[in-house]
Amino acid sequence: MTLSRVAMVGAVVAGVVAGAPLAAAQPAPVTPTPVTPSPTPTPSSAPTSTLPIPQVQLPELEVELPALPPLPSLPALPQLPGAPAATTTAAAPTTTTAPQSTAVPAPAVASTPAAPAAAPACTPWTVDTVASGFGVLENLAFDGGRMLLSESPALGEGAIRTLTPKGDKGTLVSGVASPGGLVVDGDRVVFTTGNNVMAGLYNGTNGTVESVSLDGADRTTLAEGLTMPNGLAILADGDLLVTQALGNDPGLIRIPEGETDAERVRTDVGSANGLVTAGSRVYVGNTFDKRTEIHVLDAADLTGDATTFTLPGNGHTNAGDDLTVDSDGRIYMALGGAGTVVRLDPATGDTCELASGLPLTSSVRFGEGEGWDATSLYTTGFDGTVHRLTPAP
Repeated sequence: MTLSRVAMVGAVVAGVVAGAPLAAAQPAPVTPTPVTPSPTPTPSSAPTSTLPIPQVQLPELEVELPALPPLPSLPALPQLPGAPAATTTAAAPTTTTAPQSTAVPAPAVASTPAAPAAAPACTPWTVDTVASGFGVLENLAFDGGRMLLSESPALGEGAIRTLTPKGDKGTLVSGVASPGGLVVDGDRVVFTTGNNVMAGLYNGTNGTVESVSLDGADRTTLAEGLTMPNGLAILADGDLLVTQALGNDPGLIRIPEGETDAERVRTDVGSANGLVTAGSRVYVGNTFDKRTEIHVLDAADLTGDATTFTLPGNGHTNAGDDLTVDSDGRIYMALGGAGTVVRLDPATGDTCELASGLPLTSSVRFGEGEGWDATSLYTTGFDGTVHRLTPAP
């Protein structure tokens, strides 16, 4: 287009604002138009008082403006009263494939008392509140009729609490300092104590593994001198396994049956926390690392090769906690920082977020016993709430 000098200046400014190089706003080469002078007047006997002025044709300057960026999209206007409502289609949940590392020969997985038989689609589960008003809840287990909960109140010592399907609360054993993992083993309950962050940070050795009968009697110390024992599992041969997330050499610890001395068997599983056994496999999750990982070990060779799965998201904000396994080998993990429960299929590496909006979720188990749905997951949280997660029909 033909621009005046003022317009040229405006074009250069527009080019700078748009982020284009200044050179792009310079005028293109111009070929001057020859100037044709007017004919010289013939002298006459009577000179005229005015001289003719040559007519000069000025060249036109052609300047190509740089392209301006497209304008941003305008936000949607609020709906006017009386206008028909807009419909929104919810996006379907996405399935993420988790990377898989070194593989260990896969021993057969024995059935665990839990879970759907067929692999369900990645569909969110329904979340209901079962009970609330407890102190900080770290773990849960079932004894055939009651739910057992490891509780640490804001003030005072903790306890192993009970909850019936009707919502009645009770106490199995009190005077438990910072209880952690819980496992029902026949007619007794095995649990850890001393599971608190300060013990981990300062390498305190006040942690124990204890047992108590299902009627609350016969409390026995099985091992002591541990640092922040959290997750707990019992192997088929009776040996105890505990995890340590903080302190010196966090990892997996083994306590042979009938002995009180612990041996550290792995320190390459990160800040080990969640722990569960299923058949001939041991599953270990982590909490304070940059990646949330689940390590699958061979129970007969705990120091051998492991299969490691990485869950989506940032490990620090996920803050993985306890986990469980269903009868088809799928793994369910509570992510306390993210407030979600995630399912992992080890056969494919696919993950699915089953539930969200569960703040500080710490443990997850399938229901067992009369009054508890065996196809539903039950969770505990540091907010003192127990939830039930029911799969879609």
